[in-house]
Amino acid sequence: MSRDSPITPAGLAALRSRYDHLLGVERPKIAEVVSWAAGNGDRSENGDYLYGRKRMREIDRELAHLARRMRAARVIDPAAQVDRSRAYFGSMVDLEDEEGERRTITIVGDDEQDAASGRIGWSSPLARALRGAGVGDIRTVRLPGGEKEWEVVAISYPLR
Repeated sequence: MSRDSPITPAGLAALRSRYDHLLGVERPKIAEVVSWAAGNGDRSENGDYLYGRKRMREIDRELAHLARRMRAARVIDPAAQVDRSRAYFGSMVDLEDEEGERRTITIVGDDEQDAASGRIGWSSPLARALRGAGVGDIRTVRLPGGEKEWEVVAISYPLR
């Protein structure tokens, strides 16, 4: 994984919060249940013990994944963007398609993406097509259903 995984300060804080919650709250609770269940004798048919061990492995995998993501992250504050006339990381872009339908998207880190709320990942096809676009530019995006053209109607960035 490259070191070039951009993320907003809020996105990194969310990853850190999830990591801290798993490490400080979830894992100790499960460890306590496993310890209690182990003391009850036969572990082969002990549901609390078996489930607890399984959940502990899931938590450990997620902790390792979050640690890798945080190490690879390069924090970029969209409010510090100098050229606000073009779509770059952290920009909020108003788009209009060929049918005149409008949509607003925000380009964020891949770990922060949430299509339902209009937050698209930096490496998504739409974000890649929009990089460097200015108002009035038309960009073609290849999607699974075919190509689609979007016109950039407006670009904004968060204020400091």
